[in-house]
Amino acid sequence: MSEPSPITVPQGIAEIEAATPAPERADPEVLVITGMSGAGRTRAAGVLEDLDWFVVDNLPPLMIVPLVDLMTKAGSSVERLAVVVDVRGREYFPELAEALGHLRSGGVTYRILFLDASDEVLVRRFESVRRPHPLQGEGRILDGIAAERRVLDSIAERADVVVDTTDLSVHDLAKEVRDAVAAGSVDTLRINIVAFGFKYGLPLDADHVADVRFLANPYWISELRHLTGQDEAVRSYVLGRPGATEFVERYVAALEPVLAGYVAEEKRYVTIAVGCTGGKHRSVAIAGEIAERLRAAGQRVTVAARDLGKE
Repeated sequence: MSEPSPITVPQGIAEIEAATPAPERADPEVLVITGMSGAGRTRAAGVLEDLDWFVVDNLPPLMIVPLVDLMTKAGSSVERLAVVVDVRGREYFPELAEALGHLRSGGVTYRILFLDASDEVLVRRFESVRRPHPLQGEGRILDGIAAERRVLDSIAERADVVVDTTDLSVHDLAKEVRDAVAAGSVDTLRINIVAFGFKYGLPLDADHVADVRFLANPYWISELRHLTGQDEAVRSYVLGRPGATEFVERYVAALEPVLAGYVAEEKRYVTIAVGCTGGKHRSVAIAGEIAERLRAAGQRVTVAARDLGKE
């Protein structure tokens, strides 16, 4: 007769799990972006993507409900959903009212962002890109615009936020969307600092390049040669060289008005490249120190060492 399997789960675990409440999920945020073709829906969607919203463009209205259901399931990391729904959906667009009714009856709170512009500006925008209006058919651009206004009339009346983009630049539109929809979000950049070696070429996406080859090279010290700027011994050596700490302090200070200007101009991604000869010692150590200073100032920073392992 075979022996019974030993008990491997401590007693009481099941009771503890049963008595422990599941963590509460925050109520999902749902935003419907709609409005006139050419009024800036794509730009508005891009702004929300930069704010970490999950954005779906040109979604058939009846797909909104199952998509929101996915958000509310356990394990889903999506808490803010923006869907762009417009007349490109053609015969499916009239189903938007039904979909919104389902959300409301299910207790899901949503907002509608409606983008508009004058007929004159819309015509000029379509002519500049040399594309027909989606409802133009065999007629003129103005005919398509008039038809679209009739289709959107009821949804425009239900909008929570209406943004007239007639006199707005793309930067002004981004600010309007952020102010109206994403109130309370933190104005931070996404800063990526890349350590690299000049002998392997400049990073193609660099917005700023710092050259730290003025510092003594740890490569010529046998005890440090096999290490990298991620090791404390190399980091201490590099930052202990004359001018190293002063360079980092002044460089970060010089970046302050630049980064603030990027935020004002709606530039959300910045790449700072820090280079030495091989991208192994000096650049890696200095890149890490710059990152620490920027994080202490409240910035969102990632660090990469592009050329480690190439030597």
